[in-house]
Amino acid sequence: MSGKSPGMDITTLSALAEPNRMKIVQLLRDGPLTVGEIAGRLGLHQPQASKHLKVLSDSGVVEVRIDANRRIYKLRSEPFQAMDIWVQSFRHIMEQRFDNLDNYLRELQNKEKP
Repeated sequence: MSGKSPGMDITTLSALAEPNRMKIVQLLRDGPLTVGEIAGRLGLHQPQASKHLKVLSDSGVVEVRIDANRRIYKLRSEPFQAMDIWVQSFRHIMEQRFDNLDNYLRELQNKEKP
Protein backbone atom coordinates (compact mmCIF):
# COMPACT_ATOMS: atom_id res chain seq x y z
CA MET A 1 0.00 0.00 0.00
CA SER A 2 3.08 2.16 -0.15
CA GLY A 3 2.14 5.77 0.50
CA LYS A 4 -1.59 5.19 0.39
CA SER A 5 -4.09 5.82 3.15
CA PRO A 6 -4.62 2.95 5.61
CA GLY A 7 -7.25 0.36 4.83
CA MET A 8 -7.78 -2.56 2.53
CA ASP A 9 -6.35 -2.05 -0.94
CA ILE A 10 -8.02 -3.92 -3.80
CA THR A 11 -4.68 -4.13 -5.65
CA THR A 12 -3.38 -6.36 -2.85
CA LEU A 13 -6.27 -8.79 -3.29
CA SER A 14 -5.92 -8.64 -7.06
CA ALA A 15 -2.20 -9.43 -6.87
CA LEU A 16 -2.83 -12.35 -4.50
CA ALA A 17 -5.68 -13.77 -6.60
CA GLU A 18 -3.32 -15.45 -9.08
CA PRO A 19 -2.22 -18.92 -7.85
CA ASN A 20 1.50 -18.58 -8.68
CA ARG A 21 1.68 -15.21 -6.93
CA MET A 22 -0.02 -16.70 -3.87
CA LYS A 23 2.56 -19.52 -3.91
CA ILE A 24 5.36 -16.93 -4.09
CA VAL A 25 3.91 -15.12 -1.07
CA GLN A 26 3.71 -18.42 0.81
CA LEU A 27 7.38 -19.13 -0.01
CA LEU A 28 8.43 -15.67 1.14
CA ARG A 29 6.74 -16.15 4.54
CA ASP A 30 9.86 -18.10 5.54
CA GLY A 31 12.21 -15.29 4.51
CA PRO A 32 13.72 -13.44 1.55
CA LEU A 33 14.55 -15.31 -1.65
CA THR A 34 16.12 -14.50 -5.01
CA VAL A 35 14.20 -14.74 -8.27
CA GLY A 36 16.15 -17.88 -9.16
CA GLU A 37 15.31 -19.55 -5.84
CA ILE A 38 11.62 -18.73 -6.24
CA ALA A 39 11.55 -19.96 -9.83
CA GLY A 40 13.32 -23.18 -8.88
CA ARG A 41 11.08 -23.99 -5.93
CA LEU A 42 7.90 -23.38 -7.93
CA GLY A 43 9.08 -24.98 -11.17
CA LEU A 44 8.69 -21.73 -13.09
CA HIS A 45 10.96 -20.24 -15.73
CA GLN A 46 12.82 -17.23 -14.36
CA PRO A 47 11.04 -14.74 -16.69
CA GLN A 48 7.66 -16.05 -15.42
CA ALA A 49 8.75 -15.65 -11.80
CA SER A 50 10.06 -12.14 -12.54
CA LYS A 51 6.74 -11.17 -14.12
CA HIS A 52 4.80 -12.34 -11.05
CA LEU A 53 7.26 -10.63 -8.71
CA LYS A 54 6.84 -7.37 -10.64
CA VAL A 55 3.07 -7.49 -10.06
CA LEU A 56 3.63 -8.25 -6.36
CA SER A 57 6.15 -5.42 -6.14
CA ASP A 58 3.96 -2.91 -7.99
CA SER A 59 1.06 -3.73 -5.64
CA GLY A 60 3.28 -3.23 -2.58
CA VAL A 61 3.13 -6.85 -1.38
CA VAL A 62 6.88 -7.43 -1.75
CA GLU A 63 9.96 -5.27 -1.82
CA VAL A 64 13.17 -5.94 -3.67
CA ARG A 65 16.77 -5.40 -2.63
CA ILE A 66 19.53 -5.52 -5.21
CA ASP A 67 22.70 -7.25 -4.07
CA ALA A 68 25.35 -7.22 -6.81
CA ASN A 69 23.61 -8.98 -9.72
CA ARG A 70 20.88 -10.62 -7.59
CA ARG A 71 17.41 -9.35 -6.80
CA ILE A 72 16.27 -10.47 -3.37
CA TYR A 73 12.55 -10.30 -2.61
CA LYS A 74 10.85 -10.16 0.76
CA LEU A 75 7.31 -9.61 1.98
CA ARG A 76 6.19 -6.21 3.21
CA SER A 77 4.14 -6.36 6.41
CA GLU A 78 1.88 -3.35 5.75
CA PRO A 79 -0.50 -4.93 3.20
CA PHE A 80 -1.03 -7.93 5.46
CA GLN A 81 -1.61 -5.76 8.51
CA ALA A 82 -4.21 -3.77 6.55
CA MET A 83 -5.84 -7.03 5.42
CA ASP A 84 -5.93 -8.27 9.02
CA ILE A 85 -7.60 -5.05 10.23
CA TRP A 86 -10.14 -5.34 7.43
CA VAL A 87 -10.96 -8.96 8.30
CA GLN A 88 -11.17 -8.07 12.02
CA SER A 89 -13.82 -5.46 11.20
CA PHE A 90 -16.05 -8.27 9.93
CA ARG A 91 -15.41 -10.37 13.03
CA HIS A 92 -17.01 -7.68 15.22
CA ILE A 93 -20.10 -7.60 13.00
CA MET A 94 -20.40 -11.40 12.98
CA GLU A 95 -20.00 -11.63 16.77
CA GLN A 96 -22.75 -9.05 17.16
CA ARG A 97 -25.02 -11.08 14.87
CA PHE A 98 -24.32 -14.28 16.83
CA ASP A 99 -25.14 -12.44 20.08
CA ASN A 100 -28.43 -11.30 18.56
CA LEU A 101 -29.19 -14.86 17.45
CA ASP A 102 -28.43 -16.18 20.95
CA ASN A 103 -30.80 -13.62 22.45
CA TYR A 104 -33.51 -14.53 19.95
CA LEU A 105 -33.14 -18.27 20.66
CA ARG A 106 -33.37 -17.63 24.42
CA GLU A 107 -36.58 -15.65 23.86
CA LEU A 108 -38.04 -18.53 21.85
CA GLN A 109 -37.08 -21.04 24.54
CA ASN A 110 -38.67 -18.87 27.25
CA LYS A 111 -41.91 -18.60 25.24
CA GLU A 112 -42.09 -22.39 24.87
CA LYS A 113 -41.89 -22.98 28.63
CA PRO A 114 -45.34 -23.41 30.23
